[in-house]
Amino acid sequence: MRLCRTLLLAGLTALAAAAHALTPEQARAIASGETDDRITALDQAVARGDTGLPILVNALLDDAVKLTPKQVLIVQGESVLDAATGAPVTLPEDAEDVVNNNRMRGALQAAQAAAQLLSPDLAVRREAVAALGKQTLEMTQLPLIDKALSAEKDPELQEVLGRMKASILVAAPDKAQRLEAVRLLGASGRTQVKSLLQERLAPGAETDPEVRGALLASLDKVSARLAWGERLGVLFTGLSLGSILLLVALGLAITYGLMGVINMAHGELMMIGAYATYVVQNLFKAYAPGAVDYYLWLAVPAAFLAAAAVGAVLERLVIRWLYGRPLETLLATWGISLVLMQGVRSLFGAQNVPVENPAWLSGGIDVMSNLTLPYNRIAIIAFAFLVLGGVALLIAKTRLGLFVRGVTQNRRMAACMGVNTARIDTYAFSLGAGIAGLAGCALSQVGNVGPDLGQGYIVDSFMVVVLGGVGQLAGTVYAALGLGVLNKFLEGWAGAVLAKIMVLVVIVVFIQKRPQGLFAMKGRSAEA
Repeated sequence: MRLCRTLLLAGLTALAAAAHALTPEQARAIASGETDDRITALDQAVARGDTGLPILVNALLDDAVKLTPKQVLIVQGESVLDAATGAPVTLPEDAEDVVNNNRMRGALQAAQAAAQLLSPDLAVRREAVAALGKQTLEMTQLPLIDKALSAEKDPELQEVLGRMKASILVAAPDKAQRLEAVRLLGASGRTQVKSLLQERLAPGAETDPEVRGALLASLDKVSARLAWGERLGVLFTGLSLGSILLLVALGLAITYGLMGVINMAHGELMMIGAYATYVVQNLFKAYAPGAVDYYLWLAVPAAFLAAAAVGAVLERLVIRWLYGRPLETLLATWGISLVLMQGVRSLFGAQNVPVENPAWLSGGIDVMSNLTLPYNRIAIIAFAFLVLGGVALLIAKTRLGLFVRGVTQNRRMAACMGVNTARIDTYAFSLGAGIAGLAGCALSQVGNVGPDLGQGYIVDSFMVVVLGGVGQLAGTVYAALGLGVLNKFLEGWAGAVLAKIMVLVVIVVFIQKRPQGLFAMKGRSAEA
């Protein structure tokens, strides 16, 4: 081990000595003095492309640099190197630690990224450009960006580097350079560029009328692009909310739309699905921590089965005695919802419990500078339509679906044909409850999981079913997505509370004009 360490130290020393181009004065200017002077010296070294600079920058970020009256020293474990020559030296007793404040650390991190701009690895250059873009660019960094821009072959990075150059030249002394920079910035669609243009339009920042006119024109272009990003963001958020409402309302479309049961405990069945997801997550953490990113594959069926089991018990013990009595059903299920909430509080506590996104659902797709589509919400939209397809196939193409439709349309005739109507009622109610559990599983990926989870969705889900048309899956889809998008657009205009009120008013007016909803029930029912 000692021999390997000696060989490694010798190799590092030889490499540093061969590659180093910093002079002792330049190294001292970067390591000591006032912060402004140190940053200026650092930017100059970066612009020159000093080959030994990355070693010193990395050491400064690692707090591994010491200062003496004559030398700047880099301490690497048991070895000590001269920052200017790279030669090994002995650590003097009077050596003092170099202290870097947050501003200096930011400049060092920018220099570290800048040193990677000329890397042959495209991924390294992308990371370097992204890190450099987070810093406030100054005129001293222009030679470095020019050098990287002239060497860059990737079109995407060329565009980003060109925008960085323009953001520097927008304050250049030369009027022609400022006009060209403003024109280039006008082709951008980033919030940082909008802020930069607004700063240049501040009183006293730009005095030339022609340049100010160009700034206003570019600002309008950038603002228009950002406005489209905001509109698309609202649309996506509305579709995401609509897909959640669709999942919630699909269960009600069966229990209320097909069976005529006003189930006020539907939200609590969602809550049970969410808590089932939480339990499965904790089981994975306890017994299979290496596979915790895949807990959702087991949580989805667990949420369905847990909610379906509770729904079956409710139907057999309470609901089956109340068919055809909507008021009593409403009151009974409301009382059941209170019992379920208190039961969850007793088991898991009154506080929200944490349900974490798997790694593959974290992050998102950057569509525009102000529009990111989160993976978890994309997954929920896809999941909602997958469940919708499964329910549609189940109702339309399976034996169970045939029996459910038969019992719904004419219970007595179905019983005469040998259908066990009581069992079908239990199956149908369990199916609706299980779908509510799936909605709870999906909601656990985007919001808090607590005893009151279902209370925020029960009214909206009933509105979806009534607006779409009782018993109509197609109407449920249109109503859920439409209400989700409408609600989000109104929120941006009038606020969350007024948006809810306006949506409710729209639904009331619509139901007065079209009581059957978007899609009326076709055919006839012998019990109508």
